[in-house]
Amino acid sequence: MADALDAAEVLARVSAEPLSLAEVDAFVARAANGATVSFQGVVRDHDRDRTVRALDYRAHPEAERFLRECCERVAERSGLAVAAVHRVGSLVVGDLALVAAVAAPHRREAFEACAELVELVKHEVPIWKRQHFDDGVSEWVGL
Repeated sequence: MADALDAAEVLARVSAEPLSLAEVDAFVARAANGATVSFQGVVRDHDRDRTVRALDYRAHPEAERFLRECCERVAERSGLAVAAVHRVGSLVVGDLALVAAVAAPHRREAFEACAELVELVKHEVPIWKRQHFDDGVSEWVGL
């Protein structure tokens, strides 16, 4: 593992604006890296047997701090540059809800670190989603 990264090596943001995979990938890019693994969490059109037409994401006021802590944990453990941006607000099918990326000299460590990052974000960052179904019903997920 490399020496601990400084805060400049981590990108963590909660945004109401559309997300950019290119921005997140560019943040982790380094000349020494031969692998970049990115994750795109996309709003899908279904949940179980119901048709989803839209989602609303709401964040705790300190959600960005929690997101940064997740990124820092992965960066410290792996010695790699790490980036994650989570969207909040109203999204429709096909919109990006989460973009995360990790780059490494070799693919295995990049895949492992990105998978770890996404799991941490999903389990530890206080961002909640409300699904809106085509029948007019809505429900909060995971509350």
